[in-house]
Amino acid sequence: MMSAQADLRNVASSAGKLASADIHDHTVAIPPMPDYNGRIIAYTATAAIIVAGILQGVFQQWLLWFVAGALTWPHIAHLLTRRTFLRRSPRIRQKMLFLDCVIGGTFIGLIGLIAIPSVSILLMLMFSCLIVGGIRQWLFGTVLMLASLAASAATFGVADSLQSPLLTSILALASTGVYICVTAYYSHQQARTLLLAKTQIQNQREQSIALSHKLSKYLSPQVWQSIFTGERDVRLETQRKKLAVFFSDIKGFTELSEEMEPEALTELLNHYFNEMSEVALRYGGTIDKFVGDSIMIFFGDPTSRGQREDAFACVSMAIDMRKHMKIMRQKWRSQGIKTPLEIRMGISTGYTTVGNFGAENRMDYTIIGKEVNLASRLESLAEPGEILVSYETFSLIKDRIMCRDKGEITVKGFGKPVPIYEVVDFRRDMGPNRSFLEHEHSGFAMYLDSDKITERERRDVLAALEDAADRLRQEDDAD
Repeated sequence: MMSAQADLRNVASSAGKLASADIHDHTVAIPPMPDYNGRIIAYTATAAIIVAGILQGVFQQWLLWFVAGALTWPHIAHLLTRRTFLRRSPRIRQKMLFLDCVIGGTFIGLIGLIAIPSVSILLMLMFSCLIVGGIRQWLFGTVLMLASLAASAATFGVADSLQSPLLTSILALASTGVYICVTAYYSHQQARTLLLAKTQIQNQREQSIALSHKLSKYLSPQVWQSIFTGERDVRLETQRKKLAVFFSDIKGFTELSEEMEPEALTELLNHYFNEMSEVALRYGGTIDKFVGDSIMIFFGDPTSRGQREDAFACVSMAIDMRKHMKIMRQKWRSQGIKTPLEIRMGISTGYTTVGNFGAENRMDYTIIGKEVNLASRLESLAEPGEILVSYETFSLIKDRIMCRDKGEITVKGFGKPVPIYEVVDFRRDMGPNRSFLEHEHSGFAMYLDSDKITERERRDVLAALEDAADRLRQEDDAD
């Protein structure tokens, strides 16, 4: 059973890894345009603007030094961010872009704020800031650029004319357009890749969840939940806890197995286990195992409502199972199963060792201890339809559940005889106000639980009882 637990934990922790591996194997991931390439395009465009401006007499000749700087700076920046101590600096990409904003602002000031080249440089810088760092990067980049622009313009002055020749303007706008288009293309490809990755991860996650739900069928829901949420680790460890332990089996099952075909017997047994499991889960029980026609359940782990409430929930479950078994027995009789099937149950409360037992590659989440042996012994001593409980269980439930003293028994592992008690019913259901009624004869069976009948069902039940009463009266008059 705990091998399924390990599988569940592996599914939960490796869903993302599986999705990433699937993306790597089946798609070509296209990263955003590297800063190195983007910087080369931007500074090459700037160098082209400078050359055009100098050739047309708009810029001064000494700005040719900026051409050399524009063509070499991308390589220097790449070397600084990849090969020096700066590579360990947090957010180095954003910091280097701030430096580009300072350089760009200084250059705009040096060319005297000539309109179209200045706007071209500004657009490339602002677009880069938005792509790399969003609004925050854009705001800080703008402040740095304006500050360096103001300092440069104050030092070198503003050009006499802010207009630029046609060729310089066209080259500036074309260079800016090329840079923005290339950057936008890479951003689009990145968005497509991220969308595809998200879709594949979602599909992988759904597959992992589906697999985990399949594996969860081998575990009690409480154990599965604690493993899948990370509350419990899958390793060999145990702890001492005070639990309420329940055992039950079907009296007469051996005789029935000799009468029925294996397929029909399997279907009946699975139906029985399914019905009893729903009752157990409704009361919060942890289903330990099914062995033959026996069921082992415990209360108090992995979650507990306190010793008294755990014991009360366990005994309440047993009473409900006994009632439900009467209804199931009537259904089986209508299907041709004549052998009366009864369950017998035993419950004990005390300290047990609970946890993972077994080997590293095959574990079983279960409980051991003398209280487990006592519950099993009580179940074997019980008469059909009887619920036997230990003294400690009785002491925790006696104020709400009526029990009958059954004397003492000797159990291996206990130094003294063990007092045992038979569960009668809830105290609230005793006397004339009880909600559950039963009456059974050959040809007649009635099991009434008035607490579970709705108003609409109540009218149907009354009508059925009146029809049955009329039929019996007619037959009695005829006699």
